[in-house]
Amino acid sequence: MLSKKTGIPFSALILCCILSAGQQSDTGQTDTIRTAAEQTEFYFPLLKGKNCAITTNHTAVIGKVHLVDSLVNAGIAVKKIFSPEHGYRGIAADGVVIQNSRDDKTGISIVSLYGKRKKPLPSDLQGIDLMIFDIQDVGVRFYTYISTLQYVMEACTENHIPLIVLDRPNPLGHYVDGPVLEHGFKSFVGMDPVPVVYGLTIGELAGMINGEGWLTKGVRCDLTVIPCSGYTHKSRYILPLNPSPNLQSMVAVYLYPSVALFEGTIMNVGRGTPFSYQVFGHPEFPVKEFSYVPRISAKNPDPKHKEQVCYGIDLRTLTTDYLSQNNRINLSWLINAYKTMNRSDFFIAFIDKLAGTDSLRKQIEAGWSEEQIRKSWEPGLEKFRQLSKKYLLYPE
Repeated sequence: MLSKKTGIPFSALILCCILSAGQQSDTGQTDTIRTAAEQTEFYFPLLKGKNCAITTNHTAVIGKVHLVDSLVNAGIAVKKIFSPEHGYRGIAADGVVIQNSRDDKTGISIVSLYGKRKKPLPSDLQGIDLMIFDIQDVGVRFYTYISTLQYVMEACTENHIPLIVLDRPNPLGHYVDGPVLEHGFKSFVGMDPVPVVYGLTIGELAGMINGEGWLTKGVRCDLTVIPCSGYTHKSRYILPLNPSPNLQSMVAVYLYPSVALFEGTIMNVGRGTPFSYQVFGHPEFPVKEFSYVPRISAKNPDPKHKEQVCYGIDLRTLTTDYLSQNNRINLSWLINAYKTMNRSDFFIAFIDKLAGTDSLRKQIEAGWSEEQIRKSWEPGLEKFRQLSKKYLLYPE
């Protein structure tokens, strides 16, 4: 496919990048991996002489230098920045509406895609020749950066603007698990029929969204993915930066798919503490062996059970080595907490959006075991695994 704007065959570019990434290691060592952003030789030539926009946040770095600064220093015309949830600098609390602003360092206008609108308007893209997307994902369906990706893909398609995705490793790319999102449960925390943990990099997922016609009206984005080098789906990639304010360690990243399901309950998940997504608790939790107090802060302006003593379970004793080898969501914590609390109001409506189905809630309420629930997921997971093979850029 030839880009209307660049005149360069994108398929040839992808092939070139993949071949350059061919010498890959199964050791999983982070220092053997180069992100797409670091491989400037593959995409800087595409940007020269073009008016560029970029969808990004604080995670888009080349070493210790932000990608936007690198582009500007290279003489590339960056005309606009689009930012996702948590903002361009990645410090806004979860769910907080972010206003448009301007980057203090470069003076470039920043358009928020988390607030009144989540999709760039045609007026936002006026005069733009190319869009770049570079955000570190964590491979979980309800982590909203991938929803921003999808809206950006749609906006680029509607406005005839090619999109270049600079890929980054998925720290949970070694497994696929959880219920597949069902029709009728689409929301900003789940837009496509993928499992909770989908095992793809953000570049691979972009290819899948495009190839499966999941954009509105089945349109196709003029998409280029610049792959990482040295990465495989066996890799255990250690994130160089916290991807969002409440994922403050690799332990939190590994626990996130399991513990974040508690956001659909009356339980606190450590918000308002330095160990978000590493604990869960409630003021009336019967087990009193561990306690903590969620405090109001800039990162957590309104945590559940704020300023109250919460009793619950501390998962920080689990090591990163143990968690990095895990290849499944832990449902036992959610099931046992439901039984221990023994309350009809344990689940809140948000649980069905997080799960992408109402089946998980109903199964737990009906007393299903973890293995019974997991067995019900398997047909959907196997179908997804087979489908996703078409879009893999890296060895399994």
